[in-house]
Amino acid sequence: MDAMMSTIHAWIENPVKFERSHGVNNTLDADILPESNDKDEGIHILIVEGFLLYTYGPLIDVLNQRYFLSIPYEDCKKRRCSRNYTVPDPPGLFDGHVWPMYLKHKKIMEDNNVDVVQLNGTKSKDELFQTVYEKIQNDIVKLL
Repeated sequence: MDAMMSTIHAWIENPVKFERSHGVNNTLDADILPESNDKDEGIHILIVEGFLLYTYGPLIDVLNQRYFLSIPYEDCKKRRCSRNYTVPDPPGLFDGHVWPMYLKHKKIMEDNNVDVVQLNGTKSKDELFQTVYEKIQNDIVKLL
């Protein structure tokens, strides 16, 4: 987690410099912003994903918006089993580890009253994207 926090703080300090130093060719930035090292130019969005995120207090504190996909066991297992990993999941991994860890970390998040927007994980990727994208757009408009 320390490495992740260090990376996030580097991005917060100067997102344009961070992108360039990590080989991110953000052509949108290049088209909109003049050449500059000013960290305050423009609006930058960093997306950090993973269900373990909301059990680590220092990380929770730096995230402006938090979303959590809630999904029933059967849907989650079906999706996990349909994925093609380079190294396949060993038999029993989902029931013995993946699902219990999801439940454990979801409970920790709820017990700690982490402020998250609960998203229905049974919705399509497009519906979920639209929900989050519209919220981000609205928040950006408020900043301008």
